[in-house]
Amino acid sequence: MPIPSGSMTSAPGRAAELDVPALNAELDEMEEGIGSDIEAATARAGRLIETSTALGCAEAYWRAVLLRADLTERQGDLAGAAAAVQEVRRWAAEQGSRRLLSRAHRLLGRIARNTGDLAGSLDHMLKCVAAFSADTPPSERISALIGLADSFADIGSMPAARDQFERAYRTAAELGLLERQLTALNNYAYSEYEAGEPHRAHEVLQRLQALAARHGRPLDAAELDTIARVHLDLGNLLEAEAAADEAVARFAQDGMMEADSQASYMLTSGMVRHRRGDLESAQHALNESEALCREHGLGLLLAEVMGEQAALYATLGQFEKAYHRQCEAQAAERRQSSADREAQIRHAQVLYEVADVRQQAESFRDEARRDALTGLRNRRFIDERLPELLIRQVPAGSPLVVALLDLDHFKRINDTFSHQAGDAVLSTVAGLLVQVPLGATGFAARLGGEEFLLVLTDSSVPEAIMKLEDLRQRVAAHDWTAVTGDVPVTISIGVTAASAGSTVVGLLAHADSALYGAKAAGRNRVHVEENLDITERRNRRMPLAPKGDPA
Repeated sequence: MPIPSGSMTSAPGRAAELDVPALNAELDEMEEGIGSDIEAATARAGRLIETSTALGCAEAYWRAVLLRADLTERQGDLAGAAAAVQEVRRWAAEQGSRRLLSRAHRLLGRIARNTGDLAGSLDHMLKCVAAFSADTPPSERISALIGLADSFADIGSMPAARDQFERAYRTAAELGLLERQLTALNNYAYSEYEAGEPHRAHEVLQRLQALAARHGRPLDAAELDTIARVHLDLGNLLEAEAAADEAVARFAQDGMMEADSQASYMLTSGMVRHRRGDLESAQHALNESEALCREHGLGLLLAEVMGEQAALYATLGQFEKAYHRQCEAQAAERRQSSADREAQIRHAQVLYEVADVRQQAESFRDEARRDALTGLRNRRFIDERLPELLIRQVPAGSPLVVALLDLDHFKRINDTFSHQAGDAVLSTVAGLLVQVPLGATGFAARLGGEEFLLVLTDSSVPEAIMKLEDLRQRVAAHDWTAVTGDVPVTISIGVTAASAGSTVVGLLAHADSALYGAKAAGRNRVHVEENLDITERRNRRMPLAPKGDPA
């Protein structure tokens, strides 16, 4: 940096013309909100650096440097921003400036998150909170709590994340800080979406939209993007498309330059176009998002983009391309999991105890791969383990059976009895799933919503079908009276098996097709993939469930 730490001197002939209180006031204003004009804000931060240099104000100088680093990160130069923030952090630690140290760790946490270093992000956010001092403004405390909640959600600890989001929202509401309230709710909703809880996410978004409407505040691009993602997960394609288009338009209209935001919005647009059947436009949007991710080192988002591209290739019937793209996505995600990440979490726990999270590092690792509601494995675990099983077991001749399970008419349970009742049903079904003998390397997982995955090893296909049929009967025979009254709870199951040349994408697609067959045939049944070559095919026909459209 141009000025060595602790050695600032006034510039001759200029100090008398400058106003220290005005300088600090302008820094306070920028720290409260940078605004959407990134170019103008960057020039303003540069002028504040020059002013603080002329006045010999070291604290003000490093505050301005941190502001410029924040703007540098928003424009996609994560490496340059990180180098500058580390300089600020070192100076703040040496001089005992706890407020500046806290803000530096908050920005380092954001940079770590954008590069996919989730454990590093948590580490910095814990340090950010630990560095709070008596002069830390309430708005900064709220922003830090939101960042900490984001970090908990990123590692899969949704109970802790929910508590922090609600804490940040309540504090902002008590102080009348509208923008902080909206940020807390938006990040809360997006975290629920990423955790596979679109209904919870939608409930949070309803709070956000009602709050914005009461204050006559238009939704911004980030909020519209969250709305698009949640509607997409709920199957509301028209609402998702409208929100995604408006998010991209609002981003361009505001002249914003945040590379991570632009890449994320283009990914959402690609996802919506894919579901709507506009595959050419979907590919164009995903390509643009991928280019931005690679240009600016957005490793975590890049893995998500490549996963969506794999799904698009599968829709086009290009299964080989889909498989290779999925492998690339998994490799990109693994690259974000450096060997020392677990040590970082353990170190953070030793130094910074947060009342909400006092678990051991192994608990964090396991929790990141488990569904918070049911305790089953989650999609992250599936993406790691299923490719390994295909590589190790299928070539060796070991059987591998995959079953997709879906609760029949689950929306009716949520709508009639509440989401709490729905959660109770999901948790009970999960308890029944883990009673199925899955084999030494088999596992049960929740894909999201009311959909589950069972992977059975060490069982032939006929044996696996018998186990799944027993499971179906146990779910139907369970006493659900305390939760759903006289409304029955049943499941539909689609079954397939891996063979030489099977891919993860293809295997899940076949299981999904079989599940649709079970739904179309009346639900509450086990349905085996039509072209599955097995010695003894068992597709037991059960009494028809109440008629309705396949869910």
